[in-house]
Amino acid sequence: MSDVTTYEVPDGPLNLAGPVARPAPGTLPLRGDLAHIALAGRHLAAHYVIPTQRHIGDAAVEMHLAGRDDSDVVRELATGTALEVLDIAGEWAWVCLAPEGPSGYVRIAQLAPADT
Repeated sequence: MSDVTTYEVPDGPLNLAGPVARPAPGTLPLRGDLAHIALAGRHLAAHYVIPTQRHIGDAAVEMHLAGRDDSDVVRELATGTALEVLDIAGEWAWVCLAPEGPSGYVRIAQLAPADT
């Protein structure tokens, strides 16, 4: 059984019918520059990303609102928790648990090795 989740990539132009309320930080995997591919057609972003499946390593970790240790904690993630990596910058990965969130940042070193 595979851990790979597939998402339908929208076909044709994306249209938004009007203003959309911006979700609270740490909820939907949506930033000004990137959004989860599953949000295309509902939320406008400069780029949409198809996430990579990963898991939390051998210790529980905190998912932060920003890529800093002193930022607010969105939630604690247990060992082995499956998550989707959307972006990596420096020592931090922007992740979500699902297309509907929550989303936040964890240190890359806290992730289990990628399956090859």
